[in-house]
Amino acid sequence: MATSSAPRGAYLVWSAGLLAYTVAVLQRSSFGVAGLDAAERFDASPTVLAGFLVLQLLVYAALQVPVGLLLDRFGARAMVLAGGLTMTAAQVMVALATALPLAIAARVLVGVGDALTFISVLSVVSAWFPARRVPLMTQVTALLGQFGQVLSAIPLATLLHGYGWTTAFLAAAAAGLVATIAVLAVFANRPPGSPAPAPAASPREVLDGLVGAWRHPGTRLGLWSHAGTQFSGLVFALLWGVPYLVAGQGMSPAGASVMLTVLVAAGAVAGPVFGEFTARHPLRRSWLVLTVIGATALVWAVVLLVPPPAPLWLLVLLVVVLAANGPCSAVGFDYARTFNPEHRRGTAVGIVNVGGFTASLLTTLLVGAVLGIAGGYTPEAFRIAWLVQFPIWAITTAGVLVARRKARRVLAEEGTVVPPLREVLRRRGRPGS
Repeated sequence: MATSSAPRGAYLVWSAGLLAYTVAVLQRSSFGVAGLDAAERFDASPTVLAGFLVLQLLVYAALQVPVGLLLDRFGARAMVLAGGLTMTAAQVMVALATALPLAIAARVLVGVGDALTFISVLSVVSAWFPARRVPLMTQVTALLGQFGQVLSAIPLATLLHGYGWTTAFLAAAAAGLVATIAVLAVFANRPPGSPAPAPAASPREVLDGLVGAWRHPGTRLGLWSHAGTQFSGLVFALLWGVPYLVAGQGMSPAGASVMLTVLVAAGAVAGPVFGEFTARHPLRRSWLVLTVIGATALVWAVVLLVPPPAPLWLLVLLVVVLAANGPCSAVGFDYARTFNPEHRRGTAVGIVNVGGFTASLLTTLLVGAVLGIAGGYTPEAFRIAWLVQFPIWAITTAGVLVARRKARRVLAEEGTVVPPLREVLRRRGRPGS
């Protein structure tokens, strides 16, 4: 889009997509406040409880590349509608489930519907808004969508503890239906009068696009950036945060819900800041990623070294730092957008999205497994279980550094030279710079 302003109707279309994504986050995170209730309802051990989320995230991650290919072929509107209907049906199944197999199948379907939603909404952001504003709108979409966690942390938790399991999850299903109707009413793939999409790609062209997206080091830089910054906050919000705060740190369920709300609110502050930084300093995005990874690992290390219960201020600091992870993970999508031509951006975004959710499902599974081995929901077991994050940070940091070096080599070949950070700082310190 060459113009500097968004076309008429852009914000209405975006609002419908944002509503769909927000409700998808509600559906995704609904087990985060219901984890202990689910353990009781289904007589589930920590390992089995982790299996709920692992399967959900495994399906989500496994579908990202196929969804990117389908997005390039069928468009965002069809994908978001299919995702909304799938999650609505899945939450009805969760509401009515009394046996473990049906509940697990339902959460798998939540993962399917969730997988269809976010990158489809992002593709519409790219189509409806000027290129200069896309990074900021991507961050705003990601951070406002996280208010779905607030919907699960407060209204859904209130319904769950006041009116029971079935009522709470039927309410979640109703929210999904409302969002789907909104998408059906106003959501559109592209502005009126914009060029028609290219004809559907042949299987050979699809394969070439997938290979081309993966081979570009900028796509892999996005994948490692997304992986290193998303998983800790996501795992905390989706499943293990509330059990950890309640059973591991002695907080009340209401206090734990407030902490999840703080996580979302802090993310709402960080998102626009990160989005503007990304737009203004595209050659410094990796430093933002590395800073967030380092800060998260450092604060977790301090929390785990302090005998529980940790001071409230330290737990709040942990939640605030975790809140920066979600907005920072969106930098990975910006890499996919800027390093790939338009015809394969959906595929590239799908590849990037695999990173964070693969790291998240591994962390979820490992935390549950360690809890099972170490004695269940006890403070000491949680202190040991959260240590599984540190090897993942080490691997993803190495991935960012390697992919960044290769991406900069490609930029140099194209005529774009990335000066060392120390040189940038030296220039800014000069008078008049």
